[in-house]
Amino acid sequence: MTAPAESGTARAPASTASRFSRAVIVTEDVTLAGLLAVMVLLPIAEIFLRATLDTGIRGVIQIVHHLTLVAAMLGAAVAAREGRLLTFVTPGSLHKHVRRRVTLLASTVSVAVISALLLSAMEFARAELAMPTQLAFGLMSWLTIAALPLGYALILLRTVIRSTAMPTERLLTTLGGIALAAIWRYAPVDPQAWLIPGLILIGLATIAGLPIFIVLGGVTLLLLASSGIPLASMAIDHLGLVSNALLPAIPMFTLAGYLLAESRAPTRLIDVFNALFGRYRVGAALVTILTCSLFTCVTGASGVTVVALGALLLPLLRSSGYDERSAVALVTGGGLPGTILLPALPLMLYAIVANVGIREMFLGGILPALLMLVALIGWGARRPPRPDEPYPPGIDWHRVLQALWTAKWDIAVPAVAVAMLFGGLATPVEAAAVTAFCAFLVSTVLHHDLSLRHDLLRVMSHCGLLVGGILIILGTSLGLGNLLVDTQVPVRAVELVTAVVDSRWAFLLLLNVFLLLAGCVMDMYSAIIVMAPLVVPIGLAYGVHPVHLGVIFLANLELGYLTPPVGINLFYASARFNRPLLEVCRAVLPLIAVLGACVLFVTYVPLLSTALLPLLR
Repeated sequence: MTAPAESGTARAPASTASRFSRAVIVTEDVTLAGLLAVMVLLPIAEIFLRATLDTGIRGVIQIVHHLTLVAAMLGAAVAAREGRLLTFVTPGSLHKHVRRRVTLLASTVSVAVISALLLSAMEFARAELAMPTQLAFGLMSWLTIAALPLGYALILLRTVIRSTAMPTERLLTTLGGIALAAIWRYAPVDPQAWLIPGLILIGLATIAGLPIFIVLGGVTLLLLASSGIPLASMAIDHLGLVSNALLPAIPMFTLAGYLLAESRAPTRLIDVFNALFGRYRVGAALVTILTCSLFTCVTGASGVTVVALGALLLPLLRSSGYDERSAVALVTGGGLPGTILLPALPLMLYAIVANVGIREMFLGGILPALLMLVALIGWGARRPPRPDEPYPPGIDWHRVLQALWTAKWDIAVPAVAVAMLFGGLATPVEAAAVTAFCAFLVSTVLHHDLSLRHDLLRVMSHCGLLVGGILIILGTSLGLGNLLVDTQVPVRAVELVTAVVDSRWAFLLLLNVFLLLAGCVMDMYSAIIVMAPLVVPIGLAYGVHPVHLGVIFLANLELGYLTPPVGINLFYASARFNRPLLEVCRAVLPLIAVLGACVLFVTYVPLLSTALLPLLR
């Protein structure tokens, strides 16, 4: 009788710990969802009050901006909890023994850098607490600023928990990382002596899969310390995110995309395009390309498009007479044009980082996107007719109208964003809020695709962790960017490039190659944040229009997703269609040639990106 009792006693702590862990996870998810909901509802309330009572909510924009920072830090903590922080590379291809060692190295460096970032944020928070700034409704700025150290503390905790499954190794990496940060911060050693060894250590850990925000944060802290600049300036620069007028639009548009992606909107859109064009020989390709582009435009991720729509579109193409290779290629690459259309997240992120108007970027992407659509459809039209293929009947207008009626609300969601932005009805943030709210109504109330009880929290949490993973990179990169500007690195880079490359056209060719390679090995969001601040000044020195440069930037990065052997869409397609990676690579090669020609045409014909800009005058 003793043994069972002891066994039950031994299981009790584990059960209690499991319940506590689950409670913490639910609390984080609910808080993150609540922040996103408030961020959406406040601008909508502002629009309603302005239209009905000719008044508004005092300080609403300021509040929404600060809530965005809080949601970003909590979202980054959730991303760390789920192991979803963005990295430059993953060590998955390494031998298991090597992978284990580099993972321990990355964990130790992660703990060290996050601890140093936490100390920097705490120093800034203490200084701000001594002289708080008043915000609307008595909200003190230090409450928002507290999100920085609290967020870093949560990320540190999650990093420690996920560092390794072995308790001894976890303890060693944690103590080693904290000790390394303490010695660097408080030991009486010249900070410049740490610079080269620290950069080497971070470089090795980057190869081992170090998250990007830790790479940028660690490099920035080392450079700040070696330059004698207070480390609290890192947190000040991070807080500078709230001054960007477009920042809250990122989580709101992303939320709209997530809600539609998780609903049955893709199926309804496919039905619309199939009813319109399915009767033609090229109809299946047309349906695939239009649906993939529209879905990528809404979600901001062509890889998600491959996963979400692959099972629906591949059988459609095969049943319409397309061979296996062509069908895989069309689904894998059909979404590329959507990357440069509003409200795609890469487009908005580039507008923020490069300081370009979001409306200008949208207009700049329309004609290049149409060119790519036409080229893709033309490639899809090359399928020869089958001997038994019947002559296409007339359009079944009843079917078309029925499909349009069923999908009317899905189609209206992106149309709302465009209409409000260009109709002068709302600011970009307000248009994003209305778009997110419309997507919520469509997916939960009008179509009942998502359950308020079972689905909404999960979708909003996934949205929050993506946004948090991106914005924490953006926040840490601001410190490095400001430091580079202060030390005139962009100016020197411009001088160096212009001294070596004397032709604008040669520069554009080199830029295409550079961005294409970057798109092969880097996540698009990371590439935009890291490279755009350096590329934009060089492009301006050669007289390249910022909007034209942005279209080149995004199109090349997206094309890199298709480029063998490491383009990320290839891996998505290989896993989704259960095909060997080499087979997928061979399938997309003709499509890469077609889209590459389009990118070159866009590069060397600037008018394609700038012709519609006068419409804003």
